[in-house]
Amino acid sequence: MNIEQLYRQVIMDHYKYPQNKGVVSDPSYLTIHLNNPSCGDEMTVQVKVDHNQITDIKHQGTGCSICCSSASVMSVTLKGKSIDEANAIIREFYEMIKGYPFNKDILVGDAIVYQGVSQFPARIKCATLAWKAVEQGINKIKEDNKNG
Repeated sequence: MNIEQLYRQVIMDHYKYPQNKGVVSDPSYLTIHLNNPSCGDEMTVQVKVDHNQITDIKHQGTGCSICCSSASVMSVTLKGKSIDEANAIIREFYEMIKGYPFNKDILVGDAIVYQGVSQFPARIKCATLAWKAVEQGINKIKEDNKNG
């Protein structure tokens, strides 16, 4: 099995058996809903932060395998991280997705399987939709903490 087949397998595993899928009715979670009108992907992400630590991430959405599996990978990758660590990981994920050099010490785990997406520009929005949602959420939390 070559590396591309392995990456494809990881993506399909997260698509068929997503981690942290399902949203909750709990006001302690910040809920962000984004969509990608160009291909019909829709994603709702919920993030719970306590003392600048992401304690939980949930996601629910519809879309292609890249979008939905990436939401699962994002939730596993960022859960348990501090807000600053999560922002650093998200930045490295975006660099990788765009085909730029990225820090493999920061971006670890299954997120690496989306490296090939840079060869398909139309798929970049699919792979980053859930990541953009959680980024918006944690930036809002940071802003609220600064002002509150």
